[in-house]
Parts: sequence; C-alpha cells; structure tokens
Amino acid sequence: MKIIVTGATGMVGEGVLLECLKSNDVTEILSISRKPCGISNPKLKELLVPDFTKLSNFKAEISGYDACFFCAGISSVGMSEEKFTQITYDTTLAFAKALLEVNSNMTFIYVSGASTDSTEKGRVMWARVKGKTENDLAKLGFKREVNFRPGGMLAVKNQRYAKKSYIIIVGILKYIIPSRILHLSEVGKAMIHAVQRDNVKNILEINDIRLLAK
Repeated sequence: MKIIVTGATGMVGEGVLLECLKSNDVTEILSISRKPCGISNPKLKELLVPDFTKLSNFKAEISGYDACFFCAGISSVGMSEEKFTQITYDTTLAFAKALLEVNSNMTFIYVSGASTDSTEKGRVMWARVKGKTENDLAKLGFKREVNFRPGGMLAVKNQRYAKKSYIIIVGILKYIIPSRILHLSEVGKAMIHAVQRDNVKNILEINDIRLLAK
C-alpha cells in the first residue's frame, strides 16, 4: 500500500513513519510536512508544504495513495480556542478535503487523543475542538475514516523528535497505569491494520488500538 504520513517532525508522526518503513505491507510513503524529517529511505518521499490549507496546489504529488495517517498536531497549552481551532480543525479539514479530491478511495486516519469529546459540548477546550474535527472528518466521504485516541505513548528507539522529559514521564507512567500507555510501534501497526482489515470502528480508544496492532 502507498501511505501519506504527516507530522514526521513530531514524536507521533516520526514513530508512525518508522513503523511504516519497517512494514513489508507499505511499499511507498510520502511524508508531508513543513520541514525535512531527516530520514533517508528508498520507500520514502518528502513533500514540503508550508501551509497545509493550500495542499490542493500539489494535486499531482498527492494523488494515487491508499491512506493518510494524519499525525500532525499541537498542544493547546497557552493557546486561545480560536487559534487552536484554526490549526486543529480548519487546517485538518482543508488538508483532508484536498486529499479526497484526488484519492476518492482513500482511508483517512486522524490522531485525536484520549478523552476527546464527540459531543462538542464539553468544558475542556481541546477535547471539544478535536471532537468537532473527528465528527466532520467522518462526514467528508472517505472510503474509511478512523479516529485514533491514544493516551501516553512510548517512543520508538532512536527517535529524534521525542522530548526527553516526555520519555521520562511516560516511562514512569507505564508502571503506574500500564493500561493507559501505548508504544508508538503499536500505534503504527494499528494504523496499517486499520487500512487492511474490515469492520474497523470509526473511533478507536487505547485498548482498541492495542488490539488492532496485533
């Protein structure tokens, strides 16, 4: 299968990309990001797009893919709801619509987060915005749209974009609340399986991801 991965210069996207590079089921990968990911591999191509809302300017480069693993994202800490919505909702929807224009049979996988609020009425800003993003992505008309809601994630060995402080914290939490912690290799495997397998749910919580990775 041919896969598009976003966010390869962040921890989640990099971990998923590394898992895709290892997989014999993935024959070609296009990393779409704002800066080079620093990885060289025969299966990997890169497309640098400064503004994700203008992905439609690259129709030739983004056509012919089976799935997109949308791992790009930011923290809401210190950010207004308007700005977080612009980056998390507006940008993601514009990106997805551009892909759908040239890949009508595509599976789109969106990395959301544990405790995302699908009702869009919750008190927690980030959960509300991500819930709206999940809901509206599902309405676009992809062959399959799947929302991943991981909790804490353990980095893949030798990741460049995993913060040491995060690695230490999650490394401790895996002994305290192991059921809430996934390894990024599990997330990557589950994404690949979500494209290949039937009867995959639209929303995958932590344990769903763990089971799908097997």
